[in-house]
Amino acid sequence: MIIRKAYKFRLKTNQTIARKLTQFAGCSRLVWNKALAFQKERLNAKQYCLSYARLTKELTKWKKQEDLFSLKQVHSQALQQSLKNLSQALSEAFNKTNPKQFPLFKKKGKRDSFRYPQGFKIDNPNGRVFLPKIGWVRYNKSQEVEGVAKNVTISKKGKHWFVSIQVEINVEIPKHPSSSIIGGDLGVVRFLTLSNKKYYEPLNIFRKLKAKLAKL
Repeated sequence: MIIRKAYKFRLKTNQTIARKLTQFAGCSRLVWNKALAFQKERLNAKQYCLSYARLTKELTKWKKQEDLFSLKQVHSQALQQSLKNLSQALSEAFNKTNPKQFPLFKKKGKRDSFRYPQGFKIDNPNGRVFLPKIGWVRYNKSQEVEGVAKNVTISKKGKHWFVSIQVEINVEIPKHPSSSIIGGDLGVVRFLTLSNKKYYEPLNIFRKLKAKLAKL
């Protein structure tokens, strides 16, 4: 059975690395907010939301604007992931069966993060991760990373930055060694009655201690 598991480590950053991480998180937040405003304008104009593929074309246009020159300094995978996340959030918001909250604009300093769906590298023996357009960054290695890395998410909590490495790992389905089955039934007169005719009397803790409780 293949499962997904995440390993989270605190990054070892200096001023240069921290500045780049802050820039990447800020640009990812900017793309989310700009795309969300763009989609809301379309909805207010009685138009349908653009798909993720169409939004990526808008992202290309934004990168050419002088006031958004910083977007060119951030790896495209991280920015595109923000658009993917927004498209997923909008899809869930318009789900007729189980609608979720409409996505909100992101505020600076609140859940600052960005994700690499690919292009990253994990140096497991030396406890470091390669982030495109940032470089190799060491982390506090507390355990070995097992499995195939599928994506990495960089996030900030307080003053520190963290990396979350999501992996796919193949595990065996646990099997109980017992070959027999016993059924149990909870009751009032008897606390538990088993199918093998064994039963347990209720503890009646309150009845035994209510006099002492009243005295106290």
